[in-house]
Amino acid sequence: MPDTLFISDLHLDPERPAITDLFLDFLGNRASASKALYILGDLFEAWIGDDDCSAMNDAVCQGLKACTESGTPVFVMHGNRDFLLGAAFAKRCGCTLLNDPARIELYGTPTLLMHGDLLCTDDTEYMGFREMVRNPGWQEALLSKPLEERRRMAQEMRATSREQTRGKAESIMDVNPGAVDRVMTEHHVRRLIHGHTHRPAIHDLELAGHPAQRIVLGDWYEQGSVLVCSATGCELQGIATAPVN
Repeated sequence: MPDTLFISDLHLDPERPAITDLFLDFLGNRASASKALYILGDLFEAWIGDDDCSAMNDAVCQGLKACTESGTPVFVMHGNRDFLLGAAFAKRCGCTLLNDPARIELYGTPTLLMHGDLLCTDDTEYMGFREMVRNPGWQEALLSKPLEERRRMAQEMRATSREQTRGKAESIMDVNPGAVDRVMTEHHVRRLIHGHTHRPAIHDLELAGHPAQRIVLGDWYEQGSVLVCSATGCELQGIATAPVN
């Protein structure tokens, strides 16, 4: 039986073309031979609206569309960088947008999928920002602005985010264990898969006296990272980029 693949935090950006090429190769080969592909947020470094038809965005959408047409369903969750992904994107790329969180049956095991930022409750500054940008009225007002103005605003927001991140303790930007317990209990699962923190690992937990598992996906800044799941379990794997000549 083919594997099910999970990735997140690719942060695709025209300034890092090697990672985009790696992702397109991944879509055309490994993903196209899988049972399903789940992208759990931050596919793009920034997404300023479905009307942004840049060369990179078009190439990525074409790769996703070819993957789905090969028979592999692709599910995409919003991240903190691409929360404006909309229905037009999904239609153009042949993908299905997922709610956050989303509960699935993974080879008979109820599994909760999240981007992961909702679990970082100690970062109160970010949680306030998240509440603002996920407001439908705020998003509608932003999307009504010209494309170039949105592009400038996205650059400013990225610069502000980098500055704020440098001044925060690492522990504040990681998940809150209590938040993990609460969300897993609420959704009646013993396995959680998420990204966002860029700290790939498989954590064995205890939840209400029972064994549980939290799997953190890796980012794609220096190389690719994929979680490969089958009926026998899940494994985190790296995907090396091609050497530069």
